[in-house]
This record gives sequence, C-alpha cells and structure tokens, in this order.
Amino acid sequence: MQVFQTKSKVIITCNKRLSPYLQDEVTALGYEIVRAFPTGVELNITLTECIKLNLNLRCASQILYCINSFKANTPDELYTALVAMEWEELIDFAGYFSVTSNVDNPTITTPLFANLKVKDAIVDRFREKKNIRPNSGSDANKTVVHLYWKDDEADIFIDTSGETLAKHGYRKIPGKAPMLEALAASTIMATQWDQKSPFVNPMCGSGTLAIEAALIATNRRPGLYRMNYGFMHILGYDEEVFFAERRILKDQVIKNVDLQIIATDISEDAVDVTRRNAKTAGVDTLITFEVCDFEETPVPEGGKGVVVFNPEYGERLGVHSKLELTYKRIGDFMKKNCKGYFGYIFTGNPDLAKKIGLKADKKIEFYNGKLDCRMLEYELYDGTRRPEDERPKAKLD
Repeated sequence: MQVFQTKSKVIITCNKRLSPYLQDEVTALGYEIVRAFPTGVELNITLTECIKLNLNLRCASQILYCINSFKANTPDELYTALVAMEWEELIDFAGYFSVTSNVDNPTITTPLFANLKVKDAIVDRFREKKNIRPNSGSDANKTVVHLYWKDDEADIFIDTSGETLAKHGYRKIPGKAPMLEALAASTIMATQWDQKSPFVNPMCGSGTLAIEAALIATNRRPGLYRMNYGFMHILGYDEEVFFAERRILKDQVIKNVDLQIIATDISEDAVDVTRRNAKTAGVDTLITFEVCDFEETPVPEGGKGVVVFNPEYGERLGVHSKLELTYKRIGDFMKKNCKGYFGYIFTGNPDLAKKIGLKADKKIEFYNGKLDCRMLEYELYDGTRRPEDERPKAKLD
C-alpha cells in the first residue's frame, strides 16, 4: 500500500460548530474541499499531504486517511473484509496499534466489540503472513486504525493524527475548567480580530484565549509544540518530509510584532498558570498579565480592539444570584470602559446572559463539550456609528 503517495478520501474532523472555521483554515492552506459537514470536511489527498495539515490546523481534531471501503452487514463480514487487507505493509510487526471507531450498525451494541473485531482481523493477518503479531492496546501514541461503519457501509482509516489535534501541546498546566484550544482558536476567528489592535481577555483563567490570540497573531502553528503523530508509525514514512514542514513553520513565525494582548484574573494562581503556559508557547513576552478584578482590567484607548470574556456559566437551571451580579458587572464594564471596541461574552447560560444589560448584535453558536453555548457580540461604539466603522459579519453555522 503506497499510501503516502496515493490520493484517497481524507476526513478532517472537528468539534460540532467548528466546521466553518476549519473550512477557512483548510482552503487558506491551498486544499480543495470535496464536502463539508457539521463536524468536519472531506478532501481527496495523499497521506503525505496530511502531514502538512496535521502541523498547521488549529480547529481540527483528527485527520483520517481512508485505506479501504466495503460492504459489511455483520461483524463476521467486517472481519472477513479486514483480514484480507495487507496490514503487514502498513504496520511494523514489532510495532503497536490501537483501534477507534464510529459505529451505527444494528448488529453492534457496543463499539468496543467492533474495535475487537478490527483488532482480531489485524492480528490474525499478521499471524498468517509473518507468524508474529504487533502489540495492541488503547494508547493513541503509535499507529491508530479507525473504523467508520454505518448500516452496511464500512470505511477503514489510518488516523494520521493519533492524539487529538484539538489540544495544541503548550498547555502543560490546564487550570480550572479550561477552554479547549481548538474552540478558543475558533472563537477568536469568529471575532474577526485584525491581529493588530488590542486583544483584552479579563477573567482569563488558564489563559487559553490570550495565548491562542498571540499564536494566531504571530503565525505560530500547533505543529511547533508536538513531535509525535500517527502518520510517523506507518511503514513508508519519510521523516525528512516532517522536518521540512516543521522548518517551514519556524520560518513563517512573525517575530517582530507590535501587539497589546492583556490577560487578567482575580486569582493569582490563574495568572501564574497563564504566564507559565504562555512561556511554554513562547508568547509570554507578548502578553501583559495582571492580577485584578475584571473591572480593573486596563483597556488601551483608541478603540478598534476586542474584549473577550469567558465567565462561569453556573447551572443552566436555577441561576445563582452571585453570577447574576457578575454578568451585570461585565455589561457595565464594557459600556463604561470599552467604547470603540467589539465585546464578546462566551456563555452556556442564556438566563445569565439576560443580566448583561446590553442587546447582542450577534449570537454565534458553539458547543463547549456537550453544552450548547453562544458567543454574544456587542458593538460598543461611542455616539453615532460612522459608515467606516462597518465591517464584515463573523461567519455563522
């Protein structure tokens, strides 16, 4: 199987509602999208081309390269098709592999059973052809085989990413209830921040939003922080391709930038975590850190920037009076201190959002985990809005 040089169906997955931002990333890298759907996009490319995508994408989760498609109504039919595949040309017999799956078939009650069938087929193929077998388990840090099986249609993929791409590798200390890096990057893209004007992040928590803003503005890609991917464990992998792509990442970093990124939090521990994570990412010198109540956050004068809040959501039912006051204070802060800015509040609690006291110009849909969320946009212009203040609207689902 010459997978590195053979074009095939490739599925790039992402969390729900991140697809529009993933599409923008993929097309900006010069790839043609065959199909887009709510949790990803489909391309027709080689496994070698997947290397560049793995290193560059901020919003993706996994990049799956299809190696076979077939009909299967039952687990036995699935096994028969899989055991006939030339796995010995893909996986080192002295290596390690794991299996993941997305299964919707009436004969399967648990995906673990489908995973076991895939594993058995691969192991039995090796025993027949090599009289030996590779090790297998649940770790995703080596070769990962992915099964997509819906009704009688089965696709078998190599997961070229392995560990999820949604985590960008610099956040060694997660902090309390952190926002996933892929989600943070997508929300920043949704603001259409110009990457030059101030980016203000009160209540910064572990700093993911501020750090991702600095990474985007300096063109630092996630591949700079990671040295292991699923594609590295496929037979035929040429490490020079990887290192060549990584050199490109280093060369394209914008080193001399005039940025004002401000991250504040009332918790000294949270600001310390933010600073340490930013240092790991190499952007600590680009961010101003301050321990203070959000109302004391310094907002550069002149407007045209963005201020982004990701406050606690509380319980969806039964709004807490303390959080009601916090959301009202956030609205007051934006009205008084952020004139000329675009303000954003990311929340999973619509009842609390009503306490902000401002009418949102837009409500951009996201999920945080399984929680249905909105990023509320407020144009905080002072006086009469001028025609030149107009700008394109953020892309919605």
